[in-house]
Amino acid sequence: MSYEHELQVLDPATEEVVATVAAASPEDVGAAVTRAARAQAEWAALAPGDRARLLRRFAATVDDHVEELARLEVREAGHTLGNARWEAGNVRDLLDYAAGGVERLTGRQIPVPGGIDVTFLEPLGVVGVVAPWNFPMPIAAWGTAPALAAGNAVLLKPAETTPLTALRLAGLALEAGLPEHLFQVLPGEGRVAGAALVEHPGVAKIVFTGSTAVGREVLAKGSAHLKRVTLELGGKSPNIVFADADLEAAAASTPMSFLDNAGQDCCARTRILVQRTVYDRFLTLLAPAIESVAVGDPADESTQMGPLISAAQRERVRSYVAPDADGIRGKAPEGPGFWFPPTVLTGVEPHARVAVEEVFGPVAVVLPFEDEAEAVRLANGTPYGLSGSIWTRDVGRALRVSQAVRAGNLSVNSHSSVRYWTPFGGFKQSGIGRELGPDALTAFTETKNVFISTEGPAQ
Repeated sequence: MSYEHELQVLDPATEEVVATVAAASPEDVGAAVTRAARAQAEWAALAPGDRARLLRRFAATVDDHVEELARLEVREAGHTLGNARWEAGNVRDLLDYAAGGVERLTGRQIPVPGGIDVTFLEPLGVVGVVAPWNFPMPIAAWGTAPALAAGNAVLLKPAETTPLTALRLAGLALEAGLPEHLFQVLPGEGRVAGAALVEHPGVAKIVFTGSTAVGREVLAKGSAHLKRVTLELGGKSPNIVFADADLEAAAASTPMSFLDNAGQDCCARTRILVQRTVYDRFLTLLAPAIESVAVGDPADESTQMGPLISAAQRERVRSYVAPDADGIRGKAPEGPGFWFPPTVLTGVEPHARVAVEEVFGPVAVVLPFEDEAEAVRLANGTPYGLSGSIWTRDVGRALRVSQAVRAGNLSVNSHSSVRYWTPFGGFKQSGIGRELGPDALTAFTETKNVFISTEGPAQ
């Protein structure tokens, strides 16, 4: 490959250079598409059981390298070691789950007069997956595993700052016996390699995870070829705490609902909505929980929150928080590394910039509400609709509010958002389409309808 230049990968906790990686050019992307198309034809021709067996072998190979992958994720993304181990395990589990769908990817027989009507689910061809830097391994697998299981080839474009685990996964796929060029990784800049992938006519579908602004560009560029697109975009998720909730449990769980991965999570519950009658009590419970969060070396087993991904991201987060703002602050290391302390802001207006824009850092706001109607209005008061939590002991209220909040993934008395066996995606400007779950493979197929006459040719 004639790569134009190199990307530097930095350790967010130390600012040291971890590696340099060659960056793909548009010409490299074009050549990769050609290779992928040839590999896809051979892959799709395999018996379903053989494809499933190879994917399970890929999962087993990932399992053999979970610790290696986790340590690599710590170095390039600054994730805590516990989180990184979970992420590598999630890749393994998703490959296993997708493999189980290969032999169950069936069409239908539809009753019609004069013959038989059947449908086939056929692979799209070459799929482009553009993965983000906040969860490099699992989100790459969200698109890659079901696309491969459905008979497609995959070209994965990782984020500029986090290409290392993607490259290692591609190597493990070859070790597991997947055909050469079926799963290729193209490190590079979004506006170069990413744009070339989105605009290439030989790529049938793009799966993109990232900001809403870039998602709009992907959708616009892909539309020139009527390209199928799945978009998982931004969020500004609410954490709604009613007066009848278990306040101790709600407060204790709140910190990691927005501090996990240093707040660099589109599902982060960064808008904490608390019923006014228990507002002061909730803050009293929340303060020690925030202040006790262990922020530090992500390779330390006891660390709960690591650094932000880059200096630029740290400055973006800092721009949302005035030095004299009211609220609760935790501690963060000083010196090298892209650190920012856990921060909860109080006395913020509901329409303030920090209350409605996605900060993508360890910053949340607490907003009081009077009643259920106002809670719903505040929860829906942003352009986003990805996830959220509802804390109440009232089952009827839990169901009413779950139906009223415009978001794709809600949890009651918990902060769960993503399981590989349930659907995931957003409302409004949080995305288009759904990933994961039992229907994941069908999103990477075309439905073909075939009618077979049983009446014979006319005489």
